[in-house]
Amino acid sequence: SLSRSSRDKGSSSSPAMDKETYVKNRIQELVRLIKVARVYRQDNVPSLIQEGLYLGSFAAASNKNVLKSCNVTHILTVASSLRPAHPGDFVYKVVPVVDKEDTNLEIYFDECIDFIDEAKKQGGSVLVHCFVGKSRSVTVIVAYLMKKHGMTLTQALQHVQSIRPVANPNTGFIRQLQDLEKSLQGIASLYFYLTCKITVFGESKFEVL
Repeated sequence: SLSRSSRDKGSSSSPAMDKETYVKNRIQELVRLIKVARVYRQDNVPSLIQEGLYLGSFAAASNKNVLKSCNVTHILTVASSLRPAHPGDFVYKVVPVVDKEDTNLEIYFDECIDFIDEAKKQGGSVLVHCFVGKSRSVTVIVAYLMKKHGMTLTQALQHVQSIRPVANPNTGFIRQLQDLEKSLQGIASLYFYLTCKITVFGESKFEVL
């Protein structure tokens, strides 16, 4: 059995570690709350990508009056941590993924595209959103433009960025869009973009939200 001194030593280190973990978690939560407040204040209106298709943040997805004025009937949530804000007012689909470079979003492309098409066929509009409206939701919309409108990856991404400059899928999602482009058109039009992003600007870091 352990001696009293050994037991005391082991037990005395645990509260300190617990306190350190608690403080770290609290700081992370405060940072997240600050970001939430900023997005609510600055980015609560969806961006019109094309007729019947909007892109935005979680704040835009919560702005019921604006969504109704835009004839939004369907909401595609591309995030694991977000839940429908108005389940009684819109048709929802949730794709539970995080914004990490090793996340496989490509496996959801077809069902997301079908959801968008269904909204349009019914005469409505769809909002595609994640937390910030920067990476996950942008990836889905770019895939939609490539598959349904014959755009190259470069054309689709430039179109989205011209409307929503913050749009910037993480490197892993870009690779998945390249795979889609190769399957559709036999080319990869954004190889140079990927190379520049890694070698000139350094490796990007993305938050999991």
